[in-house]
Amino acid sequence: MPFANFKVPAGTLDEKQKEEIVTRTTELYVEIYGERARANTMVLVEEVTDGGWGIGGNVLTLAMLAQSPEN
Repeated sequence: MPFANFKVPAGTLDEKQKEEIVTRTTELYVEIYGERARANTMVLVEEVTDGGWGIGGNVLTLAMLAQSPEN
C-alpha cells in the first residue's frame, strides 16, 4: 500500500489545502504504480503544534519562520 505522511505546522493549512495534498499525492502514486494504487493509497496530513518541531537541534516556531533572513 503506498503511504505518504506530511507533517505541517498546525493552523497553516485550511481544509481545501489538505484535500489538495491528499488528491495530488494519490494522483502521483497512480502515475507511478498505475490505477491499482488508487484504492490503497493512504495519505496522512499531521498538524504539529507550534514549537513541537525543529531543525538542526533548534526548536522552531511559526513566529521564527515568519521572520525574514535579514532580521
